[in-house]
Amino acid sequence: MTAPPPVDPGATPTTARSLAPDLARGGMLLLIALANVHLWIYGHPAGVRGYPQDLDGADQVVALVQMLLVDGRAYPLFGFLFGYGIVQLSRRRGEVGLPVDAVTRLVRRRGGWMVLIGLVHGVLLWSGDIVGAYGLIAVALAGLLVRGSDVSLLVTSAVGVFLVSVLYSGSGLAPQGADTPLLPSMTIADPVSALLVRAVEWVGVGFLLQAFSVFAAVALGAWAARRRFLDEPERHRGLLVRVAVIGIAAAILGGLPFALMTAQLWVDPPLLALALGGFLHALGGYAGGLGYAALFGLLAVRLGRGAPHHPVVRALQACGQRSLSCYLAQSVAFALLLPAWTFGLGDGAHLWQSALYAIGTWLVILAVAAVADRRGSRGPAELLLRRLTYGPRRRATQPT
Repeated sequence: MTAPPPVDPGATPTTARSLAPDLARGGMLLLIALANVHLWIYGHPAGVRGYPQDLDGADQVVALVQMLLVDGRAYPLFGFLFGYGIVQLSRRRGEVGLPVDAVTRLVRRRGGWMVLIGLVHGVLLWSGDIVGAYGLIAVALAGLLVRGSDVSLLVTSAVGVFLVSVLYSGSGLAPQGADTPLLPSMTIADPVSALLVRAVEWVGVGFLLQAFSVFAAVALGAWAARRRFLDEPERHRGLLVRVAVIGIAAAILGGLPFALMTAQLWVDPPLLALALGGFLHALGGYAGGLGYAALFGLLAVRLGRGAPHHPVVRALQACGQRSLSCYLAQSVAFALLLPAWTFGLGDGAHLWQSALYAIGTWLVILAVAAVADRRGSRGPAELLLRRLTYGPRRRATQPT
């Protein structure tokens, strides 16, 4: 009699999930909201990285802080956590005996459905969508992430960081002062026309460019997950302290030239400074993303075993466990009021106003996630992705 094939264990129960990665995902969504919201406002001459060029007072302060701590730092953190999650998914299935080829196919299939979700999200709401880009990375790099050697993951990450930094050295050289924002669809009042323009924007910006920008972080997250840096942060406390301090410091120093330019505190910089500023901003962004991940690992150590019972920690954790749903909810909130094809409140809005709206949106979503957690409800987007990946009934997975 042959033994029955191993059965896919499905999603990890919320009670069995590691605290640090979920805390990081919940906090990351605030950074994502702040990083995205300025691209929803328009009616200003465009400056560095799509920020308004006509800044003064409070707007200059917001631009300076965001360029140092948020812009280009949130998405590397997002990518790191995505790669970390893929290894957690793979490890869980390896523990029940699923073959590596089956796990690789599962990651690739899940990535394919993420591309579709990202396409719908990008065309209907937010052409800067990142879900489709991560899906593309999962499809293209599934073999590397699941069964690639540690050396291959580190080499992929190092090459990726360098290439992205070189690419972004040109991000400050784009013509500035034009009234057309980075995403022109925001200014189009006709919903159908705006939808068609978003489709084009999603392919070029939200899909291909985003995937190229973060694949190195995904590979590095997979490497870190194999060492359980965030699953067992207490064992790696010394390393996490060093990564947090050095990473965040490097993000601030590397982001300083672009921050000064964006805040209009350094006017008319030479072309060499613009190019070098873009390179350092991207490099510092990767360092900052790792620093934030390490910081959340240290927070989990600090909070200890009783942490999940604290309401704020529980809310952050709940948000992280429903990160896809919460990410999509941000777009719904922004699209409801800001673009020209809805109420157009982004027209001429100040940077400080959009930042407050982003923070308020995140707080509301955080509260909704906490309520869903108390009721034992998973996020709707997570349930959809799970159903698309596994089908209506989970079946044994084996090589074909």
